[in-house]
Amino acid sequence: MRVVSGIQPTGKPHLGNYLGAIRNYVRLQDDAMRADGECLIFLADLHAISQPHDPAELAASTRELVATLVACGVDPKQAVLFNQAQVPAHAELQWLLNGTARMGWLNRMTQWKDKAGKNREGASIALFTYPVLQAADVLLYQATHVPVGDDQKQHLELARDIAQKFNTDFGAGNEVFTLPDPIVPPDAARIMSLRDGAAKMSKSDPSDMSRINLTDDADTIMQKVRKAKTDPAPLPSDAAGLEGRPEAANLVGVYAALAGTSIAQVLAEHGGQGFGAFKPALGELLVETLAPIVARFRDLREDRPALDAILADGSAKARQLAAPTLDAAYAALGLVRG
Repeated sequence: MRVVSGIQPTGKPHLGNYLGAIRNYVRLQDDAMRADGECLIFLADLHAISQPHDPAELAASTRELVATLVACGVDPKQAVLFNQAQVPAHAELQWLLNGTARMGWLNRMTQWKDKAGKNREGASIALFTYPVLQAADVLLYQATHVPVGDDQKQHLELARDIAQKFNTDFGAGNEVFTLPDPIVPPDAARIMSLRDGAAKMSKSDPSDMSRINLTDDADTIMQKVRKAKTDPAPLPSDAAGLEGRPEAANLVGVYAALAGTSIAQVLAEHGGQGFGAFKPALGELLVETLAPIVARFRDLREDRPALDAILADGSAKARQLAAPTLDAAYAALGLVRG
């Protein structure tokens, strides 16, 4: 078992990142260790340059994300934690895979359509070929499993298509790349905005009130929960009553994920309550859960040498793991290296 997953170091990590990805990283690193496997977690800084960015902010955000991941329980002694920029093989393999990927495949990517919008001619080439780099990210390490949310399933399918075509065209009977299987987080994989229950919680939302940042203090968390958009009806007594109520469903889902329980159990306890009673309970649960993470993060954030050492050590391990696959890809393509 070899699990590979990445997260972009742009903006502040938020509750959706924690419940949908980071918390599962901790589970996956533990599962991989128990299975005598490996878990690789990378900071996707090469992906971050596919859209306009501030270089100084990117560098700072990369270190802050390391601090966040470790504060949340990712252990650099168990998982390989690194950033793409320190492992040139990611960019090298992307270029090698560009010969196998097809324009038609990339044109069908829904995230490309969403992010480019109407100005596709003005979008960067990096944004268009972003899914090929994602394929390289996982194929480079012969990943057997990749955790994905609903919005990334299409990209993993593309990675499998690229791997299969490369193996068929250039493998000469050998499997150059492993076809990775998806791992869909069992709970809280999609946390929605506090201002719009139909929109995913996002770092890029211009309103900071739309998300709970993992660095928010207790007062800020309580304020954001109090002001979260809801409807006037009380909570229902069963899950069916949440249909057509996206904001209510989101808050109940967050509570269930944090408490490690089911939506049915949350409604059995809080059904019939108005949000005036439920929101304080949710806010207190958020503060209780995030307080130790925030405290640990603040300590780590100030220790830049320690953060750089974590990345350097993880990147050295990643380069070693990546080398055999990269060599095999060059050889399969008939490229002569010194």
